[in-house]
Amino acid sequence: MSVGAGSIEVGSELPEQVFRVTRADLVRYAGASGDFNPIHWNDRTATAVGLPGVIAHGMFTMALAGRAVTAWTGDPSAVVEQHVRFGRPVVVPDDDEGAEVTVRGKVGALLDDGRARVDLTVTSGGDKVLSLARAVVTLA
Repeated sequence: MSVGAGSIEVGSELPEQVFRVTRADLVRYAGASGDFNPIHWNDRTATAVGLPGVIAHGMFTMALAGRAVTAWTGDPSAVVEQHVRFGRPVVVPDDDEGAEVTVRGKVGALLDDGRARVDLTVTSGGDKVLSLARAVVTLA
């Protein structure tokens, strides 16, 4: 689906996207990013530093939010800005289920230059994990 300038308005909602994150996903992301911090794969290290367990990489969580926006626009190049603050970690249990990250969004503003600001709500386990999350997209 390609999002055109005439087809959206302030308040238009993006379809909810739910992503399952497993320990295997964290290993793959570590390999791709080069971030092998043991809090992302070792329970003993994660709990020793005060975390409830292994957590997803913050940038991986941010990427899931971006993925939801690109699915909505139908064009990854339409996303020209993305901003987040990392609020809470996504704890990923060592099981076959992993954790769920849910991304919801709505158009918060139509900008003068043919772009739109999309305000995002990103949660896991009922907790908001990204704060002030938004993306700016170019409208077709």
